[in-house]
Amino acid sequence: MNATAVKTGTEGKIWGGGDEQPLKASYGKLMMWFFILSDALTFSGFLAAYGFSRFKFINTWPIADEVFTHFPFLHGVDAPMYYVALMTFILIFSSVTMVLAVDAGHQMKKNKVIWYMFFTIIGGVVFVGSQAWEWANFISGEYGAVETNGGKIIQFVNAEGEQVAIESFAVDLPSDRTRLTRSEALWYESESSLPKYQLAEVIEGFKANPDLLVRTQLIAENGQKTILSREESLAKLENDGMQVVEGANLVHNEYGPPLFADFFFFITGFHGFHVFSGVIINIIIFINVILGTYERRGSYEMVEKVGLYWHFVDLVWVFVFTFFYLV
Repeated sequence: MNATAVKTGTEGKIWGGGDEQPLKASYGKLMMWFFILSDALTFSGFLAAYGFSRFKFINTWPIADEVFTHFPFLHGVDAPMYYVALMTFILIFSSVTMVLAVDAGHQMKKNKVIWYMFFTIIGGVVFVGSQAWEWANFISGEYGAVETNGGKIIQFVNAEGEQVAIESFAVDLPSDRTRLTRSEALWYESESSLPKYQLAEVIEGFKANPDLLVRTQLIAENGQKTILSREESLAKLENDGMQVVEGANLVHNEYGPPLFADFFFFITGFHGFHVFSGVIINIIIFINVILGTYERRGSYEMVEKVGLYWHFVDLVWVFVFTFFYLV
């Protein structure tokens, strides 16, 4: 039986699915779009889960303006959301420079591509560094709180309703607490670091400052957390107080429910990893541009591909900023 060989006319080409490329896009661009689509579903899952959890704990969820109040070199200055807004502006601006780099590539202007890619990389590095700084402040905390037997958080405010740090009123009491090292004990089990103050020291300091009150997680109708009377505050602290909490981790959170910290770490961490990866890829493409790799190829399509990824990362942050920080 004789066999007949049929030629499609696409031999030797990257795309072998027919005479026309879908959407007139190259194989590389299509794969980037597939990746972006799958990654968008992952971020959507994170944000949807966050939305459901926040709705479930809507009356006790931390107020973002009270959590993200730090600004570099302005210690003690209350700057709610200012630095997060600045981070957002920097990332969006880096997306603009990426657009300009892609446009310069279409015009085969190597020097402009180099400069715009450089500014994009700087923007990404600043954003990642800022996010790391924000994480450090979130983890270390500023005011401290007391966790109750039911896992709730109570904070401390003065007569004007301003939050007060535990270290400003807690007293030092004699203590037999000793942190052993592995070489000093026969049986040793590692654990998280002890808080700076014991619950008893917080209670005694609270009693010595009659202008202090306790603020619970419960958000009242006016949108502010509920502040107890002096008698209620002392009773709450003595009867329900369990341990002092400083900062936040995956188990304890001085700002409110631990779930808030969990979502913060996972959502911003996952996005931060994408930005960091984008910076690394941008640096590789940047070096190739300097070496003239794409000039010799006669196409800067690689710049356009990485540009798609960078725009996606920027767009995701807009949603994270909106739903996690603002809403």
